[in-house]
Amino acid sequence: MPLTGDVAQPMLLGESDGGGASGFAVLRAPSEILFGPGMRRSVGWLAAREGRRAYVIVDPYLSGQEEFEHVLASLRSEDVEVAICRDVEPELPADLAVTVAADARRHGTELIVAVGGGSCIDLAKVVATLLRHGGSPSDYYGEFGVPGPVVPLIAVPTTAGTGSEATPVAVVADATLGMKVGISSPHLIPRVAVCDPELTITCPPEVTAAAGADALAHCVESLTARQRQGTPELPRDRVFVGRSRLTDTLALQGISALVAGLQVAYRDPTNLSARTETMYASLLGGLAFGTAGTAAAHALQYPIGVLTGTAHGVGVGCLLPYVMAYNQVERLEEMAAIARIFGASGPDGDLAGRAPHLVRDFLSALGIPRTLSAIGVSTENVAWIAEQGVRAVRLSENNPRTLTLAAASAVVAAAVDGDLDAVPAAEDQ
Repeated sequence: MPLTGDVAQPMLLGESDGGGASGFAVLRAPSEILFGPGMRRSVGWLAAREGRRAYVIVDPYLSGQEEFEHVLASLRSEDVEVAICRDVEPELPADLAVTVAADARRHGTELIVAVGGGSCIDLAKVVATLLRHGGSPSDYYGEFGVPGPVVPLIAVPTTAGTGSEATPVAVVADATLGMKVGISSPHLIPRVAVCDPELTITCPPEVTAAAGADALAHCVESLTARQRQGTPELPRDRVFVGRSRLTDTLALQGISALVAGLQVAYRDPTNLSARTETMYASLLGGLAFGTAGTAAAHALQYPIGVLTGTAHGVGVGCLLPYVMAYNQVERLEEMAAIARIFGASGPDGDLAGRAPHLVRDFLSALGIPRTLSAIGVSTENVAWIAEQGVRAVRLSENNPRTLTLAAASAVVAAAVDGDLDAVPAAEDQ
């Protein structure tokens, strides 16, 4: 199975949504990426370049497994002294980062190694920030709040979805605010990403599905995100700068790899070729959205996650086809390219309308619900979800089609009922 699959021909970017030329592109990424089966055994020499006292944060379920022992053996073979933290929680509490940072400080930590899923890597990002700059997580909420480089971080993902090993974002749950809050800064991007698909073999099917749905949403929303006028100041003023030629290429490749591998990995968890495809897609999705940003599907998922307690990828995957239908009028060529990757053929106008249905059918085969009602959202919740989603301006303003409160309500209502045809067309706005 080829690592890239059959990819639609890259499109030439036209004029940006802000009226600028198409030559502008930005990519923020780790300094080094090691990808492939067995790469976990490289962590030792990578760490030794950064220091001799490593603080290893690991998901609890992995800490007793043989694959994690390979990471520890690699570190010890390079005479790197190790302290291990197993206190990772699925929805990262802000105060946990403070506690873990204090423990890491007592260890005399010179670098951090994170081995786990998105919450594990996000915890490591916040701890790395607190070790270098002090304070509490709330000091860094929002964009560009981290004043400089953090303690070196080596990220070793064990799920194929969040792409956190390549992104400038960490999300924490702040109990005092009663909500999730993002810390967004290029300084949060891990120094090195070590992507070993063998570490995902033990992921159960439901985790594979949810993570893969998240990766697909990252790729689709990066490809269809707002395209801003390229100015020298834009990368200074925004962490998420919108889509560009670089992120389009990564997103298209990522969608292709997911089509090639995700359903196979879901049905046959031990299929290393399929696991390799899905981890490759997750990495590409992280690289793409870490620069381009995500949009309405992620903005609307945050209140849905609070309301229902469902996995992030499940909510995003359920919403994605309806957001695609809403954005279709602004992204006909891109939607057509997505449909072709899923195997459809025909003129762009026809294919663009098919893309949301193809994505919904693909995710449904993974057990992702086709309706929000299936995860506990009712019509009584629509107005609140829409309001909260629109207020997440970092995401909602990145949507290619303006996400008004009325439009957000209509998209959520359509997703509750499972009616893609009910998503408002351009003339309805």
